[in-house]
Amino acid sequence: MGLPVHASTDYVSWLMETMRAGVGGHVITLNAEMCVQAETNIDLQKLVQSATLVIPDGAGIELYFQWIQRRNLKRYPGIEFAVDVLKQLQPTEPVVFYGGAPELAQTAAEHWQRQCPDLNVAIAQHGYLSDSEQLDFQSQLQAIQPSIIFVGLGVPRQELWIAAHRHLCPKAMWIGVGGSFDIWAGKKQRAPHWMRNNNLEWLYRLYQEPWRWRRMLALPKFVLRSIGYDLGWRT
Repeated sequence: MGLPVHASTDYVSWLMETMRAGVGGHVITLNAEMCVQAETNIDLQKLVQSATLVIPDGAGIELYFQWIQRRNLKRYPGIEFAVDVLKQLQPTEPVVFYGGAPELAQTAAEHWQRQCPDLNVAIAQHGYLSDSEQLDFQSQLQAIQPSIIFVGLGVPRQELWIAAHRHLCPKAMWIGVGGSFDIWAGKKQRAPHWMRNNNLEWLYRLYQEPWRWRRMLALPKFVLRSIGYDLGWRT
């Protein structure tokens, strides 16, 4: 569908080496729903196309490459990628948690500080800020210059917010993490391993949140549009 996906056997090592070399960037974890959104949201489409790193997040992306492209590209769920990044951070590399409902980012950060006592959480800030609070938050980012900034505002809002504010911390890696804070804070649960291993995590999300059924319609649309794109039907 005209969107890039980067293939790697070790995304985290590449990210850490790049960040430690003083080069920042925007990391996008791509799934079928985002691909469908990008068809009509040109700003989102351009951001995906210009992202520093695009990781194959969703089952739809993996199956597309395996069944249509005949390439053995494995999905790497964004939440697992973020966890692996957190575990690699050194005490001299501050991390920021931004987004979600009040206290959610703080609870998520506290969870990871218990898991990794040396983790340097510089800021844990919820996403419901007034205009003045938003400006204060941005000033804090600029003063601290963190190494990693996790943004959990949902797609496409988090990608657009990152693009608008990357200049504040040009050497940081900005990573959209969607609803990961909910999982880390214990507000929601991930699907059982057997469902994840069989590309059924989307079904578990639908079970937890039945209101998502309209969003799930993106999955069959992605299948049809991705096959059509390969066949040259690009209008």
